Amino acid sequence: MIFKKGELFNGPGGLSLAAKNTVVIHPETKEEFRIEHVWSNDFDQNACRTFALNICGDENDPSVICGPVENLPIGDRSLLKEIDCFAFGFPCNDYSNVGEKKGLGGTYGPLYSYGVKVLNEYKPKFFVAENVGGLQSANEGRAFIQILNELESPGNVEYVVTPHLYKFEEYGVPQARHRIIIVGIRKDLADQGIEFKVPAPTTPNSADYKTCKDAILNPPIPEDAPNHEMPRHTAKVKKMLSYIPPGENAWYIGIPEELQLKVKGARLSSIYKRLDPTRPAYTVTGSGGGGTHMYHWEETRALTNRERARLQTFPDDFIFTGSKEAARKQIGMAVPPAGAAIVFQAILKSFAKIPYEFVEPTKKFQLEYLQKEKMKKVIKSNINADEKQLAFNNI
Repeated sequence: MIFKKGELFNGPGGLSLAAKNTVVIHPETKEEFRIEHVWSNDFDQNACRTFALNICGDENDPSVICGPVENLPIGDRSLLKEIDCFAFGFPCNDYSNVGEKKGLGGTYGPLYSYGVKVLNEYKPKFFVAENVGGLQSANEGRAFIQILNELESPGNVEYVVTPHLYKFEEYGVPQARHRIIIVGIRKDLADQGIEFKVPAPTTPNSADYKTCKDAILNPPIPEDAPNHEMPRHTAKVKKMLSYIPPGENAWYIGIPEELQLKVKGARLSSIYKRLDPTRPAYTVTGSGGGGTHMYHWEETRALTNRERARLQTFPDDFIFTGSKEAARKQIGMAVPPAGAAIVFQAILKSFAKIPYEFVEPTKKFQLEYLQKEKMKKVIKSNINADEKQLAFNNI
């Protein structure tokens, strides 16, 4: 069974690389379940070229459509062909805990609605949506409720949705990266017994977490690896870094006064923060100026883009196009392929009806939110008491 995939906000291809590399073979029937790229879209030209080069094999592949999602002709089968599954890591700028958290009122917050349009138009068998953990609290939680409601009922089709906060360090990723992933199975298929369950963590104990040191050094990165240019720093920055122990940042008390940063107001913990080699890395980001580039635990320098890519679990032959800053931005915005692959594997096993270990979804995300919204609608409806009771029983 081959699922043809469409994708919005494709970024450099973390989700698609995971989907492309995930294959499930039924142990008895030997039937193969896999996912194939059909079309995708993103606004960032460098991300589009990176995606096309690594996922499609040609950085000019026409199936990767670069431009504003607002201009994408959703439903035009001559350009956006039929699909069986859909992925979208909708922009997180307005939901991130770092920033103004404008939520649905921001420039990027409403862009998830284009994913809803795709679901209504193409009715794929399943979808995967990804965003930052801050989504749950945006607009005092109302944004998350609204998004879940629209994903469950995007129009004249319905989905059984399972939102969960995935802590990627619990899935073998050498980075403390926490993201909400929402998986939807089309309701008619769910009614036939295709049930997605949250895959159990592969490294649930902190003692088993993969460390940033292990990810970067084992095996050693080839000197000629792409995106591996060493950063350059001033003598003052290097000297300041020499006083910062692993795991500490620019506010470490042991830094001499003449080397301390003169900053008023909020002091971000990630400024000149050095990695702790005994732990997973802190979250890789793609934005921010000097001091936010992630710093080596031993050498007095920032990480190279290839080292950051390793923390994001991209293979060394995955090439990020554009300038050093463009590559850094792409790496930071990506979904770790190794983490996403576990989600896709669980989905394919669900369709193959192959059992797998699972855990209960994040309780606070559960459909208690949606149930409240549904109950409100029933209460406000004009149906009689018996019909209302039946409706409540079905929620």
